[in-house]
Amino acid sequence: MSDPQWPRASDWLAGGGAAGARRLCIVGVPLSRTSISPSGASKTPAAVRAALRRFATFHAGLDVDLESVSVHDAGDLDVAELAGEEALAAVDAGLASLPAYDLVVLLGGDNALTRPAMRTLLPDLSRAGLLTLDAHHDVRGFHAGPTNGTPVRGLIQDGLAGRQVVQIGIGNLTNSRAYRRWCEEQGIEIHGVAAGQAEGVRTLVRRSLDHLAESCEGLYVDLDVDVVDRVFVPGCPGARPGGLLPGELLKAAEEAGRHPAVRAVDIVEVDATADPTGVTVDLAAMCLLSVAAGFAARSAG
Repeated sequence: MSDPQWPRASDWLAGGGAAGARRLCIVGVPLSRTSISPSGASKTPAAVRAALRRFATFHAGLDVDLESVSVHDAGDLDVAELAGEEALAAVDAGLASLPAYDLVVLLGGDNALTRPAMRTLLPDLSRAGLLTLDAHHDVRGFHAGPTNGTPVRGLIQDGLAGRQVVQIGIGNLTNSRAYRRWCEEQGIEIHGVAAGQAEGVRTLVRRSLDHLAESCEGLYVDLDVDVVDRVFVPGCPGARPGGLLPGELLKAAEEAGRHPAVRAVDIVEVDATADPTGVTVDLAAMCLLSVAAGFAARSAG
């Protein structure tokens, strides 16, 4: 039974939120044929939208209501059947056709979307910064073409300076020595799980965004859900034991939405077809709502 005093996040997204408020855009990017391993991540944007019905619009921790935010659901880009350079070019074209928004949240799909999304939404990469919450460096070579393992290398190839990249949550047994060395040679700032938890993930994310904003005009945040400990995210094929806690990722999402320099956030690497209880999709939905709540706090502030 519908409760008029318990507004649902799904109704907020469908209804557009508050008129005249700062504008948030949600767009699905259902890539999965760009995944290194077989994945049903193309089904995840629709699953996340369906999950929103289980959540309210009031964020108690930030004391904000999403209904204060103007939101537009741009639907999904038609990329689910594409792979390789064709997939990335289609993401570029689809996002370039969007009107301007204060903040864009991209629902993946796999992590291959990060490269075209960042270079399209923040086209001057010399003045842009990237923060990743990810167990992986995502700097593999292009021997298999562009995949969900190559977006950071690709962005640096496109002109993003390594010193303008910060990575938080890198796992202990999830990357090769050669790729770690390559990151260090590029000047990428790297924080493992233990370092993030020692300082506090929220504090580290805020500090990293502030640092990037000192030299960058716009920031992009990549929320790869496989940064979370595998026990909590069965629908993330790349997750392993020893990752972050779900609440730590949600705090990172809040800070991403709240920071005035952040222009785009993606939520990636959830395979809705491999999530038997729906808990991983729920976490992705909460990431979306946490970014939106941070954006509401940004607007109020």
